[in-house]
Amino acid sequence: MTAKRLTIALAGNPNSGKTTIFNNITGTRQKVGNWPGVTVEKKEGLIHYRGYDLRVVDLPGTYSLTPYSIEEIVARNFILDQSPDVVIDIIDASNLERSLYLATQLCELDCKVLFALNMADLASSRGSKIDGSKLSELLEVPVTFTVGNKNEGIDILLEMAVELAESEMPDRSKRRVRYSKDIETAIEKLQQDFARHPEARVPYNERWTAIKLLEDDKIVKQRIVEKTGGEARRILDLTASLREHLRDRFDEEPEIVTTDERYGFIAGIVREVQTNTTRQRIDISRNIDLVLTNRFVGFPIFVFFIWAMFQLTFTLGEYPMEAIDALIGWFSSSLGSLLPDSLFKSLLLDGMVAGVGSVIIFLPNILILFFCIALFEDTGYMSRSAFLMDKIMHLIGLHGKSFIPMLMGFGCNVPAIMASRTLESEKDRILTILITPFMSCSAKLPVYIALAGTFFGGRAGSVIFAVYLTGIVLSMITGRIFRSTLLRGADAPFVMELPPYRVPMFKSLLIHMWDRSKIFLRKMGGIILIGSVVIWCLSSFPQNVPLTRDYDAEAAQVKTAYETKLQAAEPAGRLLIEKERDEALQVLDRDRRAEQTEGSLMGWIGKAMAPLFAPLGIDWRGGVALVSGFVAKEIVVSTLGVLHAVDGDERSEALRTALKASGMTPLAALSMMVFVLLYLPCLATVTAIRRETGSLKWMFFSIFYSTSVAWLMAFVVYQAGRLLGFA
Repeated sequence: MTAKRLTIALAGNPNSGKTTIFNNITGTRQKVGNWPGVTVEKKEGLIHYRGYDLRVVDLPGTYSLTPYSIEEIVARNFILDQSPDVVIDIIDASNLERSLYLATQLCELDCKVLFALNMADLASSRGSKIDGSKLSELLEVPVTFTVGNKNEGIDILLEMAVELAESEMPDRSKRRVRYSKDIETAIEKLQQDFARHPEARVPYNERWTAIKLLEDDKIVKQRIVEKTGGEARRILDLTASLREHLRDRFDEEPEIVTTDERYGFIAGIVREVQTNTTRQRIDISRNIDLVLTNRFVGFPIFVFFIWAMFQLTFTLGEYPMEAIDALIGWFSSSLGSLLPDSLFKSLLLDGMVAGVGSVIIFLPNILILFFCIALFEDTGYMSRSAFLMDKIMHLIGLHGKSFIPMLMGFGCNVPAIMASRTLESEKDRILTILITPFMSCSAKLPVYIALAGTFFGGRAGSVIFAVYLTGIVLSMITGRIFRSTLLRGADAPFVMELPPYRVPMFKSLLIHMWDRSKIFLRKMGGIILIGSVVIWCLSSFPQNVPLTRDYDAEAAQVKTAYETKLQAAEPAGRLLIEKERDEALQVLDRDRRAEQTEGSLMGWIGKAMAPLFAPLGIDWRGGVALVSGFVAKEIVVSTLGVLHAVDGDERSEALRTALKASGMTPLAALSMMVFVLLYLPCLATVTAIRRETGSLKWMFFSIFYSTSVAWLMAFVVYQAGRLLGFA
């Protein structure tokens, strides 16, 4: 027998614990995609529960059903147009009055609503007690309590959701918000007009539609035009007349009046259902904020946290990185010993394994970085970082909220650019989108680790931090320039909400970390693999490249010389001599492959571009790697691995040795890191810029501007370093 399918939507204010509950319900059985027609990320989880197949949808956070940002529009449209079987409104029990604004609007819709009073333990610790039964009675909505970060109450929540889905639609006509007489009269006149003209076919609940028309909701007015055809003019004219009457009556816009009266209704509910004890409680969040958001020490602490994140990413990630490196080396050697020398063996080992292996060893670093970002988000510190950056962001004509997408860019620029949809001003959105690619994404991290680890040793973590800091500074400078020229406009008004600090749930941190890291792993079997094969083909043909040295003869001479040494050596010293012989043979093999690559198609392409990169201290191999990075920045490392013919048991160490042997200097490595930081975004980011701005003009402008800045900054770093004697 086929299980019945139900759709459950999770709605709620931002920072209400909605995503934590979603993770508790779905675990790893979830998928991430984009909403049809827009690029706001959605999460869905499919679970089987007591004979039902439940599709759980995590909606973007919203404060009301009168949306301003694109994410809020998406959340409302899903509830209105997709008609989920149940809407679970996740309510922050410690901020009941604020959360009930959305809740009362949901009650006015023709949908089944369930209230989950989340963070009940936090409310209780603050001396607040909520009568759930009374709240359920007053609004005629099922109510339950949950503690998301402790996974408490989730089973009861699912059980109540299924029961509600199978029950009849409740009649809430006596439990809805009652507005003043003039407002109710206007609502009634619109409803009567709908009833007199049934052919108009109003798309939503008639009372809710009437309220939204009186509030001048532009999206609802647009839907009226789309759905009612020729009847729309009459409805909109009547609405305009009623709005004018209410404006004269109250000397205020009708939407302000309805908002005030809705909050008055909510205040009455709160007085009925919430009691506060007289016992005193130290507000831990407020006391922590006295330090972390202090105007003198808050910013240095924030900088320290970011520095510690990158230092931890490099130092802690070094150990598992070495283990993966050795494992890939063993796999490559084992596979090589099984296959005869052939073109296929070269493709498999020098192309696929060398290319993908050069990148996948950085997986531990990526995991640590994403874990730290998830820690910032789940503890509530991400909002504090935006608060701390607010004054600095105002220098470029933005506010602190724009820094959240920029900080997300440390993980991946694509969701960071999509996160700019939370900004109300179009100019703010475009400006944030244009400067976000300067935030160094995790895909660039393998390049930094490979170069900084090779040339800067124990200072690698600090060098990587300096590179990230350079991106932030240049984004600020760029923002100021654009705000003064291309995107002139006043700062948008903004109030940053600071949610209470919470102890993150380890399971939730792992889910967030894994969700983002899966993208990195998918690239291994897709873009990185294809790119590595293409690079191998270009660097392997033509095969009859004339060589300047007889490498076979030189290898035979080395073997003969060391054979003589081995015969004369004591048994204890033979191991060292054998190691020296193998290293000498590896150097010869690397030189032979390098010369063959130089005469290949890739060598021709690289040498044609060499004059462009020579002033930056980057050789033709580095230039080819940088060009390949347009597809995905991880390919830069895999391209270097293929072009330098990296093999052996210690792949990471072999690449470092090859980079040093190629003549690259620490100054040239730093120049290349700066170029990678700033130059044109990857293909996925370019596509996201096109979608979010809706303009090819901004997409091409972003490519041209970022690449020009990258070349100029890398030139300054390399040439200034040479003048100062650091070459």
